[in-house]
Amino acid sequence: MIRFGLCCLFKEENIKFKIATAKSLLYLEKPIQLNKISELCLSNVKNILKALEFLNGKGIKAFRISSRIFPLYTHPKFGYTIKQLKDNKEIFNTLDLIKNYAKTNDIRLSFHPDQFVLLSSSNPEILERSINELDYQAKVADFVGADVMNIHLGGSYGNKAEALKIVEKNFNSQLSENVRNLLTIENDDRIYAPKDVYEICKKLGVRMVYDVHHHRCNPDGLSVEKVTELCISTWEQRGDPYFHISSPRDGWCSKRPQSHSDYIDIADFPLDWLNLNLNVTIDVEAKNKELAIFKLIKDLNTKFPSGFH
Repeated sequence: MIRFGLCCLFKEENIKFKIATAKSLLYLEKPIQLNKISELCLSNVKNILKALEFLNGKGIKAFRISSRIFPLYTHPKFGYTIKQLKDNKEIFNTLDLIKNYAKTNDIRLSFHPDQFVLLSSSNPEILERSINELDYQAKVADFVGADVMNIHLGGSYGNKAEALKIVEKNFNSQLSENVRNLLTIENDDRIYAPKDVYEICKKLGVRMVYDVHHHRCNPDGLSVEKVTELCISTWEQRGDPYFHISSPRDGWCSKRPQSHSDYIDIADFPLDWLNLNLNVTIDVEAKNKELAIFKLIKDLNTKFPSGFH
């Protein structure tokens, strides 16, 4: 079965997630800051539950939760803990409801930390910030029962081999066991191709997420079929494999094919993924969010009228 996933936000459905900026809190006293944050956090977790109810009703069985559900949680000046918030009991209760609803209805939850998370950096400040962010998101992942926290490898800083050694060192010495168990690594569209990611994943015992759009932007000589096979091999006994699908906004011949389109071009969907005969999760990374998933499913059913599951 193919399990399609929505990434963080909705295009038309009236389910919104609130954010806060450091600037908006700058001139507020601490108690007022925390009250404002508490209201935002409670609204956000309630809307995660609404999101799952909507998606479940539409047969969409995976949801990527935004990194900003708890705004500014790791900020050096405005950071906080959930227990400090006035609505903490209702927040924790709602997190339990999310976890139970997802489990009961077989909805897979994941996180994708922002790109400032760089395990390849040798800068102590960047590394500390990255680790704090991973610890925070792993904590929330545990609260809701998510099984994936997906990252990119980051920069190469002029020496890819050395950067990968830094990733390995930081992974083994700086990350908690909880973070290591949740972590997955995805190929990117400029530096680290699938071959690079597969090799570091095998070395670290980490699961690989395969983004086929990134692979087409940053090829490495391996076929989609081969990378799909390699990716699946990293998931043995550790859940269903995870893929990402998107299409270039202005076509493959444009100057920036990395940019995501509103919808998925059916020609970009790998036929290999339809012939796997196993359970997989595919996050649909398209600007029109839930509308893009609905259209992709319709297009697949049209192209394969006998069914593609």
